[in-house]
Amino acid sequence: MNVVRGSVVRALAGRDRDRFFVAVAVSDRCVYLADGRERRLSKPKLKNVKHISPTGAVADISELTDKKLRRILSAFATRSAEGNISDQG
Repeated sequence: MNVVRGSVVRALAGRDRDRFFVAVAVSDRCVYLADGRERRLSKPKLKNVKHISPTGAVADISELTDKKLRRILSAFATRSAEGNISDQG
């Protein structure tokens, strides 16, 4: 699984299953995720890489705010509901 900083991923397990996040930081077996709403950029969620699936898209997070992050992820949720996004994991 190739998850890099800025990757848009979908959660596969937990109470946030089927929600989209952006990888804020990546370590060996864990990823810090943010969605701009419940998990802000200032306090990302730690998640095991086994419990996420990359979508193949990478967002530029150099000047990202929570509001911009919510807009990016809402577009992914809309396209996913339409069936235009397939997980690569």
